[in-house]
Amino acid sequence: MTLEIRNLSKRVGADIHIHDTSLMLLPGHFNVLLGATNAGKTTLMKLMAGLDEPTSGQVLIHGLDVTRRTTQERQISFVHQFFVNYPHLSVFDNIASPLRLAKISQQEIVRRVNEVADLLKLSPLLNRRPQELSGGQQQRTALARAIVKDANVVFLDEPLANLDYKLREELRAELPLLFADRGAVVVYATSEPAEALMLGGYTATLHQGEVTQFGETSSVYRSPTNLISAQVFSDPPLNVASVSKQGNQCWLSNDISWGLFDAQAALPDGIYTIGVRPHCVLPAPDRDSVAIQGRVLVTELSGSESIAHFALGKDTWVSQSNGIHPYDVDEIHTFYLDVRQCFFFDIDGHLVA
Repeated sequence: MTLEIRNLSKRVGADIHIHDTSLMLLPGHFNVLLGATNAGKTTLMKLMAGLDEPTSGQVLIHGLDVTRRTTQERQISFVHQFFVNYPHLSVFDNIASPLRLAKISQQEIVRRVNEVADLLKLSPLLNRRPQELSGGQQQRTALARAIVKDANVVFLDEPLANLDYKLREELRAELPLLFADRGAVVVYATSEPAEALMLGGYTATLHQGEVTQFGETSSVYRSPTNLISAQVFSDPPLNVASVSKQGNQCWLSNDISWGLFDAQAALPDGIYTIGVRPHCVLPAPDRDSVAIQGRVLVTELSGSESIAHFALGKDTWVSQSNGIHPYDVDEIHTFYLDVRQCFFFDIDGHLVA
């Protein structure tokens, strides 16, 4: 089973909601759409699912053009961010509803509903109504309905966003197992880079309706091809600054510079943009680090990590480190930049080193 979109786009008047996009999505792993709110993830999903009409382009499922076919004819399942269950039906009947529409025999319905209910730990709740369930149980019911259908393509639109932290962590670990070996293409939308990394598979980064990069999730994270992809795949935000490259030396400011090696040293002299992930800006020196000083603006402390937002010249940077580190707002603090972890982008935002 495959899901392919060819030159798919969506325009409303003069506004471009989805730029011309071509992707080939395969089964056997999650296909993640990663982007901020309003980046176009849900719109692109709806175009793939037949819930919205494209302005141009094609949608193909297993090589068959389904662009003008209804959602039902495409044999897809769609799980929304907000729980969508029938309030007047029991959990059993909610899960069974797509099977009844498909005129599956009652014996087969009972078998499949019980199987998926056991998988999602819903068996004791099959006689309850949605209003008698917790939020997590309602979302599990919606997921069960998507799984029981044995759809060709399953769309999961930020399905864990409204759940509490513990349940999100549990379901993130379970979801790839739930869809393993089912032969369906799974498309998963999220605004959280950490979630994309946990799910693995392949990731498309989206920004303002445009896919900026698509590939194996770990590769997109480690080797973003452009500045926008690196920014989409960074939380806390990517640190960005303009630097001057002269010979084997890089200058962040008049008093902050460091030596360059390998591909960075081979770049032509000139002005570049560097991108640095927050976990590469540390509160203590490391082997390949250079000291930078900034005025602390905001601190975020948890039991396992410390985050400090600080002013560096005209820019705001972020440091993210394990453990608890004391920061005082408005103090001038010394941080240490791991210079080997800098991405170098040219004037057009393309990765050059």
